[in-house]
Amino acid sequence: MSAAPSQVPSYEVRVAEGPGDREMCFAVRKDVFVVEQKVPEDIEYDAHDADAVHVLAVRADGVPLGTGRLLHGAAAAAGNGDGDPAVGCLGRLAVTREARGLGVGAALVRAVEEAARARGLTAVDLHAQTHALGFYERLGYEAYGPEFPDAGIPHRAMRRAL
Repeated sequence: MSAAPSQVPSYEVRVAEGPGDREMCFAVRKDVFVVEQKVPEDIEYDAHDADAVHVLAVRADGVPLGTGRLLHGAAAAAGNGDGDPAVGCLGRLAVTREARGLGVGAALVRAVEEAARARGLTAVDLHAQTHALGFYERLGYEAYGPEFPDAGIPHRAMRRAL
């Protein structure tokens, strides 16, 4: 007897508004990066969190499924490959274990890109864990530069023009 196919739960992706949404974003990041990937908590959260645009995927019953953030302006220019203030930086993309494979990550990337467009940015850079390169390539990102470690995890820089 085979199991019935599981249904994709209903969820929405939105820009995080207010302290409750931010707390959900940080809780997802803690679960994924600090607990699962063993990233030290003191480097997971930084000064950029205060001014970044955070996006949040939330299941219909209010359970957070994923998050990501967009750095823009001086913070993004300092972190992208060429110091261009018109290039935003997508980062801290995290999807809970239960929500992986449901399209949440791609929806979060598209929400960050929409937030970048709304701010007049022309491209988005990111630092992808090397195991995730294919995911970002399918969304139109191109790797550039050498592999480098971040929090002890191999990464590559990637960019997508908007």
